[in-house]
Amino acid sequence: MADTEAAASRPHQHDTREVVLFGGVYGSVLACSMVAALTQYGHTSRDSRRYDAAWLLVTALASALAHGYAHYIAERTPHRRGDAVRALTEEWPLIAAVVPTVLLLAGAGWGWWPPNGVEYAAFALNITLLFTLGLVTARWSHRSWAAAISIGVGDAMLGAVVVVANAVIK
Repeated sequence: MADTEAAASRPHQHDTREVVLFGGVYGSVLACSMVAALTQYGHTSRDSRRYDAAWLLVTALASALAHGYAHYIAERTPHRRGDAVRALTEEWPLIAAVVPTVLLLAGAGWGWWPPNGVEYAAFALNITLLFTLGLVTARWSHRSWAAAISIGVGDAMLGAVVVVANAVIK
């Protein structure tokens, strides 16, 4: 009985797969929507791409902190020393999912490739990442290849919806 009470009083430990999938999908959709928002007005100079990269990274960090803190306060159990830090460090997949887009935008800002049109590469990158996350996590769950591909396509559609919404809004 004491073990059951002790387990109930501990904060929920998130499975690594759950953390990676949630953070990866959240970060990829965030990157798609931020690129869509930041490129809405057609600023395509090298300076604006560096700014876009910095703003995306700051937004991802703020989102990770807010989400980690929300997990921390939502758990209605007594907290031990270090639980807040643990809740925040579990948000690393969100930041990791945004980093490729940050590098893509920063690279355009540093002159590695043309800054005009880099948002299309960013959208393609994030849609591919969403598909891959869906596929891999479905296979981790021992789903068939057909089911895993379907789940990957469904996850990729999240990014596609952002791209289509951006095109319609413009």
